[in-house]
Amino acid sequence: MEQTFMKERKILPLVLSMSLPMVISMAVNALYNIVDSYFVAKVSENAMTALALVFPVQNLINAVAIGFGIGINAGISLFLGANEGEKANQAATLGTLFAFLHGVLLSLVSILVMPLFLKNFSSDPQTVTLALTYANRAFLFAPIIAAGLSFEKIFQAMGKMKITMFCMMCGCITNIILDPLMIFGIGIFPEMGIAGAAYATGIGQCVNLAAYLLFYAFGKNPVRLRRNYMRPDAVILKKIYSVGISATLNLALPSFLISALNGLLADFSEKYVLVLGVYYKLQTFIYLTANGMIQGIRPLMGYNFGAGEHGRVKKIYQTSLAMNVGIMLVGTLLSWAVPANLIGLFTESAETISIGVRALHIISLGFAVSAVSITCSGALEGLGKGLPSLLISLSRYIVVILPAAYLFSRFLDADGVWLSFCFTELVTAVFSAILYRRETQRR
Repeated sequence: MEQTFMKERKILPLVLSMSLPMVISMAVNALYNIVDSYFVAKVSENAMTALALVFPVQNLINAVAIGFGIGINAGISLFLGANEGEKANQAATLGTLFAFLHGVLLSLVSILVMPLFLKNFSSDPQTVTLALTYANRAFLFAPIIAAGLSFEKIFQAMGKMKITMFCMMCGCITNIILDPLMIFGIGIFPEMGIAGAAYATGIGQCVNLAAYLLFYAFGKNPVRLRRNYMRPDAVILKKIYSVGISATLNLALPSFLISALNGLLADFSEKYVLVLGVYYKLQTFIYLTANGMIQGIRPLMGYNFGAGEHGRVKKIYQTSLAMNVGIMLVGTLLSWAVPANLIGLFTESAETISIGVRALHIISLGFAVSAVSITCSGALEGLGKGLPSLLISLSRYIVVILPAAYLFSRFLDADGVWLSFCFTELVTAVFSAILYRRETQRR
């Protein structure tokens, strides 16, 4: 099979060749997130707060779509490594079908629950109205998101990272171009405000999916979707869901965390809620290179594990860990060198910027050590070990940080919430290293 390069090339060039396209595409995606928020912030600070309130549910939709896609990716990679091409085709076909069905369900449920969800976090009628305006439009595209992400993970499992980079960039660039046109009403477009941001996002996602379908239809791909594989297969679905559910929870937990921290921070001021939303926008940009590295090594870990190349699995992990530590150190330096510029992208309020700078200074102290848990979690997903990966995320997003944030905030006010991030990263790094060692020794 043409994927044999995954177990033949030297480790460092292989990791770089698989990861760099993902880093570039995620950089464009992060740029879209920042540009999108930047233009919404120009509408009003209430509009930016509305976007921050919608973010947890929006992140949950993405978490389900990406998490299930990771399950598809892991199944295909393991089957290809074991030279079981027919099962790889089954995993791709069933995975894409179920991903689309998940998207339909998510769209309906999310739109229905948003009014009740928003009432718990804001009493400002204008903010709630803006949030519903955005959510009711953006969430209609959930099936498109889910289908696009399933194709992304299929192409990644085949090692075709440049294709995924191109398709993701098509969607993101479309979004970036349409944002100001549809928000402010430039040219042929009417002024739609925050609704325009939602439509621009949805159209970008449609372009992304269309690009994948073209590459699938006209390219030579060793993994193919077939109608005769649409009948559910318990073994295949179990393998996809065992990783997919854990990966989904891994990605969904930040939404729960943000909602819980919003509740704590709202006791001090809504400006702290806004700062937390801004931080998570910036975090996407800061962590994108490390996350791109993880996306690159997942199929490598799965393929080599399936092929019985355990020595290469260890070297791939060690290489990616070292690179992620370096990446996060750069993120820390940026957070201290230009924090006001970063926060100032989303608000012109001097008070909000001051709060945001202090938050970024404190939280960034845990960036470098977070590379351990990020790498361990991603590597375990690539090996098809969803539950251990989930345990790392539970530690990072629930078990440690929520009690710490509550206790620290009793003594240090909002600074205690920011400090809980650093404390959590240190505790979780130790736990992750121990868990990864134990799981890989089991094989």
